[in-house]
Amino acid sequence: MTPEELPILSMSAVRARDKAAWVGLFEEDAVVEDPVGGFPAWDPTGAGQRGRAAIGKFYDTFAADQEGMDFVVHKMIPCGSEAACFVTMTFRMKDGTSFSRKMINIYKMSPGGKIASLRSFWRMG
Repeated sequence: MTPEELPILSMSAVRARDKAAWVGLFEEDAVVEDPVGGFPAWDPTGAGQRGRAAIGKFYDTFAADQEGMDFVVHKMIPCGSEAACFVTMTFRMKDGTSFSRKMINIYKMSPGGKIASLRSFWRMG
């Protein structure tokens, strides 16, 4: 596994709505900060989601009202064991609406070839 493969696998699993595949990409003690700094609905303290169980619950939270998600990768820059991705993410909601957010996602690969951390930089609105 390479650092530039992990973001593609991650986005592909989310796009396919395959929770097991997405959570399986993470190390047991991985951390997801989405967004960095926290979000009132699922990370009010800004500490992120720690461990696969918490990451799985996070997936359930963000996927609950969504019909699907898609990604356009504008730029990916791998450096060492990390990859920074500038993406536009489009959310399709169950009520028929959709919206897009530009974000920078930083994936850190563990020595075992899984995601050790995912840090997502975006703002609502």
